[in-house]
Amino acid sequence: MKPLSVKNLTAIIAGKLLHGSDEVLIQYGAYRLKQVKKPYTALFTSKRIINWKNLEPLSPLVLVTDRLYNQHEIPPYVIIIQVENAVEAYWKFVHYYRSQFDIPVIAITGTSGKTTTKEMIKHILSAEKEVAATTLSSNSRTASLQYLLSIDDETEVAVFETAVGSPGDVRTAGKYFKPTIGIITNIGAHHLNYCKTLEGYIQAKGEMAEIVDPNGSLILNAEDANIKKIDLSKFKGDIIKIGQHPSCDFKASHIRYVENGMQFTMHYNMKKYEVFVPGFGEHQVYNALAAIAAINELNVPIPVAIKQLATFKKMKKQLQLFEGINKSLLIDDTWSLTTTSLEAALKVLNSIGEGMKKIAVIGTITDLGSWGYIIHEQAGELINRIGVDVLITIGEHARIMADHAVKLGFNKPVYTFKNSTLVYKLLHEIVDENTIVLIKGDMYSQQISNLAADLKIKKPFRGDTR
Repeated sequence: MKPLSVKNLTAIIAGKLLHGSDEVLIQYGAYRLKQVKKPYTALFTSKRIINWKNLEPLSPLVLVTDRLYNQHEIPPYVIIIQVENAVEAYWKFVHYYRSQFDIPVIAITGTSGKTTTKEMIKHILSAEKEVAATTLSSNSRTASLQYLLSIDDETEVAVFETAVGSPGDVRTAGKYFKPTIGIITNIGAHHLNYCKTLEGYIQAKGEMAEIVDPNGSLILNAEDANIKKIDLSKFKGDIIKIGQHPSCDFKASHIRYVENGMQFTMHYNMKKYEVFVPGFGEHQVYNALAAIAAINELNVPIPVAIKQLATFKKMKKQLQLFEGINKSLLIDDTWSLTTTSLEAALKVLNSIGEGMKKIAVIGTITDLGSWGYIIHEQAGELINRIGVDVLITIGEHARIMADHAVKLGFNKPVYTFKNSTLVYKLLHEIVDENTIVLIKGDMYSQQISNLAADLKIKKPFRGDTR
């Protein structure tokens, strides 16, 4: 955080200093007591502080509040700024802080691929610039303030994920970051427990069009059916399309699997570029297109971006290839699980595993609310359409996808388990050196993660598949 004096903060939020020195420099911000981790933090809250003693190690603390305290109860190490409304004061502070920096800010949302795309952009830019960014997939609404405050005078560009847990999350993130470039990677079916319907989820993702600067750019996967449903009529900036369709601004062709990643030809502005991106799957090509399109908006030469992208390190637990038990191949894809990422993973399994016995071990899709049954049926449709040689599901809801796949005509061996206890034993019996196993779950399923760890024999493969 760029330090700010108590005197200046008091003026910015139209407050009144009631207790303590106005010369103290604030170096951190918080709007919940549990977010206060260090001294010199400004805490914006309407809640009454009961146990002042616990705050002593965090002194000096600057308390911005609309509550009234008796002077005798306030410890000497606490500075009090009185305001009429703590929430309004907080947002005045946020808007002021963001306004200090005239830098490009990239915001990314999407059901799948947003972390990878963000990490690609960060990797490319970090070679020559100071970059502020979200940490891996830590993108909850409660973290937005800390990410905003990670911008300081040294920062040249910032790139943040803007996730959707509920409607309004992207809009709220926009109030913090005020992005100049927005990216929507894709929209599947997720977080329906709060968004209620797929249409509600699409609208929540579509809030990206509301938060990007009117003079900025919006980068879209032009071939995503749900992105096409977003109302962009009020967006005044540039719309940049990525994909394989001839109408796309950044178009990919001749996509192919190569050693340790994907190779493709990128067409932009009547020129062709050969691009290698580490990581398997056509979806990785789309992530790369979005990253290069964003980098291009920052006037970084495309050849420079492509060269740097080639050194990108694949994300852990995202379609990572290992040697598995009985000399088999193992694809660890236990980062997240949605129908969108499941489709991508099954396609990678079939491409890498051509000529081998292909086994898919799939867990439960979470955050679906009342839509759980329908979405798991849709997963079953994907399995039946794309195909595997053996299907194993783990969890009561995951069984729905297996049952639905069979109902649709899937006629390969199917095993359903309530938990992972017996799965390792089964796999040990049915896999050999001509088998490739995909294990697909999310980071919150410990049993899926443990199973993946138990199935690994060696470090990730660096070279090509068989």
